[in-house]
Amino acid sequence: MNNPNRNFDWNHARAFLATAQSGSLSAAARRLGLTQPTLSRQVSALETELGLTLFERVGRSLEITQAGRDMLAHFATMGQAAEDAMLAATGQSQSVEGRVSLSVSDIIAARFIPQALVRLRELAPGIEIELLAVNRISDLQRREADIALRHIRPAEPELIARNLGEANGKLYGAASYLDSLGPLRSLPDLSAARFVSTGDPEEFVAYLNARGYTLQRSNVAYSTRSGIAGWEMVKHGLGLGVMMSDVGDRTHGVRAILPELTTVHYPNWLTTHRELHTSKRIRIVFDFLAEYFREAFTLK
Repeated sequence: MNNPNRNFDWNHARAFLATAQSGSLSAAARRLGLTQPTLSRQVSALETELGLTLFERVGRSLEITQAGRDMLAHFATMGQAAEDAMLAATGQSQSVEGRVSLSVSDIIAARFIPQALVRLRELAPGIEIELLAVNRISDLQRREADIALRHIRPAEPELIARNLGEANGKLYGAASYLDSLGPLRSLPDLSAARFVSTGDPEEFVAYLNARGYTLQRSNVAYSTRSGIAGWEMVKHGLGLGVMMSDVGDRTHGVRAILPELTTVHYPNWLTTHRELHTSKRIRIVFDFLAEYFREAFTLK
């Protein structure tokens, strides 16, 4: 490999370390709680970043290369240091108590937050979370929430934000409804379809048309402010809708439509008030969620 990157992602290094220590991608994926394809992409990404071949495929198994063995000791030392730091942070976190309010969309609240809170409770059991599942931007300056997950970077100087990377979304439809539409080969073929919008229908149509669709307001047969309710309408064949890929690809009975044309990418920013960030309990939750969401959004 050529053109090595001077920097590398620790998540990619952790994937390599787990694979080398476990002896297989499947075992390493179980150890890290990831899918095997996700883990394989992370290892490949590290090879690209380092400009090295770390593993070679021999039949159905992986064999670590000499370059991989040379790097293993270095990454093992880094891994131990990371574990020691987490243990130290956990020890400090055990005594932290208090309430932290978190504002996210209802889809994010249902799909990601419960698992995140299970892990957070192990880190800081004294912290109480008030979850605000709202599909609007909470006003952090007026203390509507302590921490918020947004798709736009805040412009207010009083707020600080951390970039969590991009998530992907696609256009989906229930198999029963798609069968009634006939072959779909291009975006103009969708001009006669029914759509379900989450939010203002006019804004929804404008958003899609800016990406090459040719829709009218009349295409939106159903609209709702609830992402969960809108997705249920899509699942029941009432129309087509946009959903994050992590949810849509896992939902039985729906299919992505023209994914090479309809995939959208949207940024994620974890945001809090600058003053609140000095609070120990808010800092613990903010840092934990930043790491959790970054892995959830960029490695799936």
